[in-house]
Amino acid sequence: MSDTAAKPELPDHLSVDPRSPHYNAAIVEFDIGIRFNDKERFDVEEYCISEGWIKVPVGRKVDRQGRPLTIKLKGKVESFYK
Repeated sequence: MSDTAAKPELPDHLSVDPRSPHYNAAIVEFDIGIRFNDKERFDVEEYCISEGWIKVPVGRKVDRQGRPLTIKLKGKVESFYK
């Protein structure tokens, strides 16, 4: 059997934060790659393909709860299984 047959289809909007409504534990357990403007990114916290944006952390800055501050970058977004 092919390894891709057991993997669910990647959603349009996905987050790695368990508190987010766009978090999906079944998908996040797989190794997912994000290509942003034809360059692979390894620091993506959240993405939306249809709206064309990703959220990435801003250095080491954190908010009051200790979560990293993020910035939204707009461009061409592609997601894939590694």
